[in-house]
Amino acid sequence: MSENQNLLAEQRRALILDEVRRRGGVRVNELTRKLGVSDMTVRRDLDALARQGVLEKVHGGAVPVFEASTHEPGFEAKSGLEPTAKEDIARAAAALVVPGTAIALSGGTTTYALAHHLVDVPDLTVVTNSVRVADVFHSAQRGSGPRQGAAMVVLTGGVRTPSDSLVGPVADQAIAALHFDVLFIGVHGIAPEAGLSTPNLAEAETNRRLVRSARRVVVVADHTKWGTVGLSSFAALAEVDTLVTDAGLSGEARAEISEHLRRLVVAGESERPVQGLAEDPAEHAEHAEHTAGRPSERPGEPPAAPSGGA
Repeated sequence: MSENQNLLAEQRRALILDEVRRRGGVRVNELTRKLGVSDMTVRRDLDALARQGVLEKVHGGAVPVFEASTHEPGFEAKSGLEPTAKEDIARAAAALVVPGTAIALSGGTTTYALAHHLVDVPDLTVVTNSVRVADVFHSAQRGSGPRQGAAMVVLTGGVRTPSDSLVGPVADQAIAALHFDVLFIGVHGIAPEAGLSTPNLAEAETNRRLVRSARRVVVVADHTKWGTVGLSSFAALAEVDTLVTDAGLSGEARAEISEHLRRLVVAGESERPVQGLAEDPAEHAEHAEHTAGRPSERPGEPPAAPSGGA
């Protein structure tokens, strides 16, 4: 971590949090030297991070908070974590969306950021179990008035979680009857053995339904999610087509991910060009077959039967 007096508070706090997690704790005087700022500035940053619940202040420094696998922060608390990374990820993920397709957006703050970049993509059908995501599209349509090509939004019913997702039998049944081209899903954690996980058991089941109904699965997750494991796994890494993350992901993690996933997109890195998921025009025709009941095809699986549910 190099000295830089011109870092924004948000960037500085992200560096502090990374250092605390990497080393298992830091002292204030170490951070002042590394960041080139006063101890008062560092203490204010530690106070802000402690209020967000991501570290614990101790005498002379800070240590990481080791959360229980069942702990589920609320939407507002999660919104304050890694906001720049989430915005970068949202822009990169938006470049993967093809006009005129059916997509699904799960609940979460990263998919919420993504939704803001999709309101002007023409002729989308958007399935979501997120009240916040649905409101992004509805607010945009109220603000601009009726317009041709505006997204059609399908909001599932269900029981509301702390992260403002709708889960449970009502949501599960609604999702099971639908089929979409691409699922963009946020996660509590992602790890080689546990795969994608969440601390909420009901949300895990709803997420399983989303994955089953999608022809392609794109995970949108910042670098802090790698190595985190929640109470319940809902998908293996083999079920994921693409991970969109930020440049904070370590080289070691990138190497490990490349062993499990077909594609890794690191937002903001020009050497990894982002291309649309539907690169072959024939895939647009496939969408009609899929929505008629064609199940998803995964790498390594035999071709799907011409009929049957997903």
